[in-house]
Amino acid sequence: MNALTELQRGLRFANWLLNPLYRPAAPSIYDLIGTDAPTVNGLYLNLGYWRDAGTLDAACEALVDLVGVRAQLDQATQLVDCGFGFGDQDLFWARRHPGLQIVGLNVTGSQVRTARDRVTSAGLSDRIDLRLGSATEMSLDTGCADAVIALESAFHFRTRERFFREAQRVLKPGGRLVTADIVPMPREDGCRLTPRMSLAWRLTASRFAIPDNNVYPRADYEECLNRLGFTDVKVESIRDDVYPPLHQYLKDNPGVLTALHPVPRIAARLSVIPDAERTFGGLDYVIGSAIKA
Repeated sequence: MNALTELQRGLRFANWLLNPLYRPAAPSIYDLIGTDAPTVNGLYLNLGYWRDAGTLDAACEALVDLVGVRAQLDQATQLVDCGFGFGDQDLFWARRHPGLQIVGLNVTGSQVRTARDRVTSAGLSDRIDLRLGSATEMSLDTGCADAVIALESAFHFRTRERFFREAQRVLKPGGRLVTADIVPMPREDGCRLTPRMSLAWRLTASRFAIPDNNVYPRADYEECLNRLGFTDVKVESIRDDVYPPLHQYLKDNPGVLTALHPVPRIAARLSVIPDAERTFGGLDYVIGSAIKA
């Protein structure tokens, strides 16, 4: 990348992170971030599940494993993965479950192209079919899937409820929907969020293209799934195994951020100067699961 292009990219990062009036769509954000992933092995972009993990790579993989277990992929033959990033999770699940066929949908063309190349290099293109497509308008047959997953992507969808309806359509009876998702914290004692919590949420929602229609706490998330006719609905907060340990890891290991462009690298390092609750206080992190009746 030449110096002019790098400068232009830096200006785009600064506009995204610092300009409150600039609200890019999710594909523009991920096109900008590109393959600057802080993980050592692979291109994971998720925040990780840190209960038994000591590194970012291990935490990212642990989250993928947790979601796969909740989706019961060991019993599935057809998975639809919505918002697959660079395909790391699909490669993981395909290797873990040799009988699994995966169709992935993603609206970010640059990620689709890179992920397809990685699947081909891994020799798994006969089992992983990654497509440019929307989770809210799936070009898939009704009742074709044993599981539908959205791992750190459903908060982007316009809207999450439309995605739930499409997931219900493409699932077979008894099929499972599983999400790893970011939502606002429940209101304290029925009151409004504290100013600090509200600020943490607003900063995240505005920078990461979270539509207003997706802004509701986990109780409403569960109610929505029940209202749409899913059964065995569970929406569990795992925020204590995501945000505080991630915050501490980045504070203790600033070198993991060197893969990032200098502008977001500075922003990330500044974000771990306050304590974890000041940075992430307004954010919940949930694992949602439900079964199609």
